[in-house]
Amino acid sequence: MPGKPQPAKNAPVRVRFAPSPTGHLHVGGARTGLFNWLFARKLGGAFVLRIEDTDAQRSTEESTRGILESLQWLGLDWDEGPGVGGDFGPYQQTRRNVLYRAEAERLVREGRAYRCFCTRDVLEARRGEAAPGGGALRYDGRCAGIEPEASERRATAGEAYVVRLRMPQSGEARWLDLCRGPLAFALTEFDDFVLLKSDGQPTYNFAVVVDDAKMRISHVIRGDDHISNTPKQLALFDALKFQRPEFAHLPMIIGADKTRLSKRHGATSVMAFRDLGILPQAMVNYLALLGWSAGDDREVFTREELVSYFALDKVSRNPAVFDVQKLEWMNREHWNQLPFGEKVQALLPAMRQHGLWPPGFRADLAAGPHLRVVSGSPEDKVAGSIYPVSEEEWLQEEPTLADELPRLRLVLEVLGNRFGGPHDAPLLAYFYTDQFPFDPAAVAKHLHGEAVPARLRALADRFEALRHFTPEPLEAALRELATGLGVKAGELIHPARVALTGQVVSPGIFDVVALLGRSKTVERLRRGAAIAEHDRALPPGPAAPAPQGHP
Repeated sequence: MPGKPQPAKNAPVRVRFAPSPTGHLHVGGARTGLFNWLFARKLGGAFVLRIEDTDAQRSTEESTRGILESLQWLGLDWDEGPGVGGDFGPYQQTRRNVLYRAEAERLVREGRAYRCFCTRDVLEARRGEAAPGGGALRYDGRCAGIEPEASERRATAGEAYVVRLRMPQSGEARWLDLCRGPLAFALTEFDDFVLLKSDGQPTYNFAVVVDDAKMRISHVIRGDDHISNTPKQLALFDALKFQRPEFAHLPMIIGADKTRLSKRHGATSVMAFRDLGILPQAMVNYLALLGWSAGDDREVFTREELVSYFALDKVSRNPAVFDVQKLEWMNREHWNQLPFGEKVQALLPAMRQHGLWPPGFRADLAAGPHLRVVSGSPEDKVAGSIYPVSEEEWLQEEPTLADELPRLRLVLEVLGNRFGGPHDAPLLAYFYTDQFPFDPAAVAKHLHGEAVPARLRALADRFEALRHFTPEPLEAALRELATGLGVKAGELIHPARVALTGQVVSPGIFDVVALLGRSKTVERLRRGAAIAEHDRALPPGPAAPAPQGHP
């Protein structure tokens, strides 16, 4: 029809992500948005963001902002939509009511829809008659036979009505699903469903079809929970004389217990994973693998590689299992590939959250072969973008930032694969604050015994007197002391480790000592001696101060 959107089969690819702002953007919605984005970027098409906020009671501006923030964090930029505009807006359903009314009235005029004046009470009464135990009621179509003139008079007189589509009485709704193959439903399974409610608001299926047609959407890529909606929508496309888009239905996401993903499986909100320290590139990579694979065993991809490899015919029909441990593994893989400057950007917010930045103390480190001073390099100055200040202010505000970058780099190096990203920020605790947790079992095992206090004080004295406070001289001093005391080196190393870190396990003890610096190491060794001397076990909380009367 003239003036109606009729996209040709060779029209440019246009896909849409249409979240409902009734809560946070969850994993399933984010995966749907990602697959649409990948498809559009792969084929050089447009990725449209549309906010479906017709659920007035549950939709909120806060949820809309949260969805936009989540998409921005994931890096899923949209070509048309809120904040961007476009030729087919507005991109918010509550601002498109005039379009829905116009199309509903056209369907009524052309006889493909009709006004239904049945009240809710009448419908409920029929429900009881048709199904005494309750259950679904198929509308019997009694208003379909009202003459157009009578229908118009009753509407003009102010009688409440809804608009229903005249569903075909025979045939099938068929389509070739780009993920699931050929699908078909008998049209007789569906009654004449509502397009416009009595308050003039569109139903989901009607608004979606009008919007997809008006926005010239070429492909509808969404979760397979929408398969049951597709026959109704196909009937609407035909009734409105709009060309059908192609459909692709993605497999559902389930938990490890094989049930639909929900809060009981842990965090499902995208921003909750951000707050847990998951990197956006790791989240995107993992979401892409929920129901899709490149056709081999490869699992770690850059965003550009995902765009290059993505294809709907490689999407599985089987449910995808969401595994938080696998996500954490993937986060570690992406973390290891980050340049140091980007690691700083990702890590400092988490360190602030855990009270580790600004540092609780300054480590008195001397430059040497184990302290590769790198402050001032372009990579390190990436961290300056965290602060909305000038170059001069960046160097002056929290002066530990510039000074601390070389040490932070080395801390991450000695932690190695123990550290998998911002979510592991608590592992940095003993490097940045004295309020780190002590493991009671470690205290009971290694800060216990008559000989321990004297040994730790002797080690503190030996370290304090060293000229070069780097790993090799530190190790030599400890082993020389052990020999002089007639004990194994481990009998000094184990209590020293607990005194310095609160834990039984840490990176190499001499690397830890060097990165804590002379004064902090000596202070903690003497505090450990005092703890052992008083046989005092510490709770698994912040470190307690040393007893009075001991340095």
